[in-house]
Amino acid sequence: MLTEQQRSQAETARGFMPNDEGLALYDAAVSTTGSAPWLEVGSYCGKSTLYFGFAAAARGTVLFAVDHHRGSEENQAGWEHHEPDLVDPALGVMDTLPIFRRTVYDAGLEDSVVAVVGDSPTIARHWTTPLGLLFIDGGHGKKPAHDDYDLWVPHVAEGGLLLIHDVFPDPADGGRPPYEIWCRAIESGAFAEVSATGSLRVLRRIGAGH
Repeated sequence: MLTEQQRSQAETARGFMPNDEGLALYDAAVSTTGSAPWLEVGSYCGKSTLYFGFAAAARGTVLFAVDHHRGSEENQAGWEHHEPDLVDPALGVMDTLPIFRRTVYDAGLEDSVVAVVGDSPTIARHWTTPLGLLFIDGGHGKKPAHDDYDLWVPHVAEGGLLLIHDVFPDPADGGRPPYEIWCRAIESGAFAEVSATGSLRVLRRIGAGH
């Protein structure tokens, strides 16, 4: 269970994760079994990372946090979720890595969270370790979302969890790609839904395939 200090740190961390969904991340993570590590795609400034990191510390496992830290499509200038103060003034591009590192450090989670800085598909193509938990919250465009699904989901171990963020069945509420990959998971027969909190979906691997 999160301490009051941990909960406060996670809830006040910078990011777009609603706090009820963040608590659902934590609850799902601490419910996992086995010793396989966890991985999140899309860390941004570290809000979701804290929920997973506190759970990883409690469970004695490690979270690999994959992000290129240049911002997803929706974080760029002119888009809804752009934050100008996260632009590197010397390069003119997004750079969330310094905020992410400080967030993890301040939470005392450097032993439980490993930052993997780079392009998600490139990293995934060289990844070989089974995962006890996979959280997909990277780029929400059609290609990035489906690439993350195609390349990372095969690594989810039997009985492991797949979490997908920003799943909106109604197109009026948000973009379609996260919903599309959730549909793929359900229709594959390899995953069964465990819970839904806001736009967060938690599924468990029950069979082979993806």
